[in-house]
Amino acid sequence: MSLIDIAVIRFPRLSNFTDMMALECMDMVSVRYVNSAAEFGNPDAVILPGSKNTMEDILWMRQNGLEMKIQKHAKHDKLVFGICGGYQMLGEEIEDPNGVEKAGKLRGLGLLPTKTVFQKEKKRTRVKGIFQEVPGMLSELKGIEIEGYEIHMGKTSYLNDTHGILKLNDIVQNTLTIDGAAKGTVYGSYVHGIFDKPEVARQLIIALLKQKGLNINEVEAVDMSAYKEEQYDKLAAIIRENLDMSAIYKILIQVERP
Repeated sequence: MSLIDIAVIRFPRLSNFTDMMALECMDMVSVRYVNSAAEFGNPDAVILPGSKNTMEDILWMRQNGLEMKIQKHAKHDKLVFGICGGYQMLGEEIEDPNGVEKAGKLRGLGLLPTKTVFQKEKKRTRVKGIFQEVPGMLSELKGIEIEGYEIHMGKTSYLNDTHGILKLNDIVQNTLTIDGAAKGTVYGSYVHGIFDKPEVARQLIIALLKQKGLNINEVEAVDMSAYKEEQYDKLAAIIRENLDMSAIYKILIQVERP
């Protein structure tokens, strides 16, 4: 039985579907992909995923009514979480001085006190990190470690007295950075795979259950790293069963010879 309904905005240019896999694997969670205001319904949480073109997908939401639905959802103190491009959309403004996506400035959804400026170079890196002080309904995330990756254009800065919610170690550059933002029940981060650690997904769902008046602490979440290894093993077993591996090994040996 699905106790929690999560609506994922299915942008025309959506990227990184895998960010939702950890939630999709949870028994009591229903993850729906919505394309229009008519499909929005009354979800417990809304996720804005990554996008290959943040500015165009904001305009798409603005035209089809989804922007207003998300803003109304947040106004009723219900969870909104943006990842990468979705995080950028939640801010006050996006600026593209170099014409990377759509030259000029564009108003964001205005749910986070942040501003994003697109740059010519794309950031690609792996990160490990830990949640710092997280305000509001996701406060129990404090101290939980995450691991994932960043791949995005643009740099997001904080407006007013906003602070990040994650302390990250850039594994490639070996540098420390601050990531993410929160305001009320709206949260955002650049980290893909942010829900992959089971304790992150677990605390997210527990918070949503509590908001509905359900005190259920025995929530099981999937360790996505272990899950992926299990799927790789299953795929390898199918390949071994259906291919002549001895012949393949002989071919590989011949190729490796000078």
